[in-house]
Amino acid sequence: MKSSRQSVILDIISRESISTQGQLLDALKARGVASTQATVSRDIKELRLVKEIGPDGEYRYTQAGQDEASDEARRMEEIFREGCVSFDHALHTVVIKTLPGLASAVCGAVDAMGEDAVLGSVAGDDTGIIVMRNAAAAERLCTQLRRAYHR
Repeated sequence: MKSSRQSVILDIISRESISTQGQLLDALKARGVASTQATVSRDIKELRLVKEIGPDGEYRYTQAGQDEASDEARRMEEIFREGCVSFDHALHTVVIKTLPGLASAVCGAVDAMGEDAVLGSVAGDDTGIIVMRNAAAAERLCTQLRRAYHR
């Protein structure tokens, strides 16, 4: 119950601008999760939620440390976008062509995506090979990379 409620709270604050415990209680209620102000207050503490200024200039709840994680994710995306020339898959393998000397960094960026179906990667100078669990996973990764990086 507690972990599912806390998962709902994290989903709510990722999708909505919530600035008060009352708003959070209302959002939980709208999703069919009954709670009290005291319970929400404890959840906020356990989840290490903090208030930050949002894009609209208003304070909103966010999870502490998310900026650091999102900064790293942005750096990894930038490494991929800047270094990758092309990619495609054959069976359970994704082959990535990069600018000279960047294959290791680009493969590292793919590894950092945390895709469970990635078994490992090997990088040379300008070519990286990502070994996937199966052909469907390789195709999904290429589709995901095309969407995310407009290739």
